[in-house]
Amino acid sequence: MLRDIELAFIRLHILHHAQQEEVFGVGLMAELARHGYAIGAGTLYPLLAKLEKAGLLTCRPRAVGHKQRKYYRITPRGRRVLRAMKAKTRELYQELVEE
Repeated sequence: MLRDIELAFIRLHILHHAQQEEVFGVGLMAELARHGYAIGAGTLYPLLAKLEKAGLLTCRPRAVGHKQRKYYRITPRGRRVLRAMKAKTRELYQELVEE
């Protein structure tokens, strides 16, 4: 159950960072590790694919060196979801921490 909750936070992190700039898998793994989340490629890439399929992210492949790298950016729908989740997170924070 703890992992399910962590994955929800990871999704929010992804949307947040994809709103600020284009993101890619390895960069996201490093950023998430900085926040204390241990996530491997086998978990992250399917999660990115699900966010894309849900219309929350767009994906643009680009050649980097001799490899193909997928860059992700938030969509307008993703922005709406993130905005709604920020409001809910703020409310939850107030109940859990500030009371």
